Amino acid sequence: MLQSSIQTIEQFKTVLSQLSLNQYVSPCKVLSNATIGQHTRHIIELYQCLIAGYEEAMVSYDKRQRNKMIEEDIDFAIVQLVQIQETIKKPNKEIQIVYEMGDNEGCLKSNYFREVLYNLEHMIHHHALIKVGIIDMTTIQLPDSFGVAPSTIKYRKACVQ
Repeated sequence: MLQSSIQTIEQFKTVLSQLSLNQYVSPCKVLSNATIGQHTRHIIELYQCLIAGYEEAMVSYDKRQRNKMIEEDIDFAIVQLVQIQETIKKPNKEIQIVYEMGDNEGCLKSNYFREVLYNLEHMIHHHALIKVGIIDMTTIQLPDSFGVAPSTIKYRKACVQ
């Protein structure tokens, strides 16, 4: 799953590099006026939370930075994706996930590999949304696998045979 994350991020960087800045930052009606940049920031910041919390074994996805530069600058976003690719390979270990629900805060036991898998699936889900926005706003040809879960790709291949 570490390698799958790295490969999926690589595909994402390729897709982002095809967008103009205007396409990256423009509100998209089919995305409830969110931008591709905002979805990109959300993906990046969840990975950053996981990697930053690794040493202390304490991760909070709720306390992310919400760095506007990621959602407004494609090149900066790509640099952040490269940093994730370069730092994601870590040994598995137990970690705590701190979460907020309304006025309550809680803690769940997890492990690093489980959270990498969560982030990978979360990224693919947002890629599917980004794909809708790109198709609506551009003529860019996207890979068939962009925004599709590996299990779905495997299922589709089995159905063809």
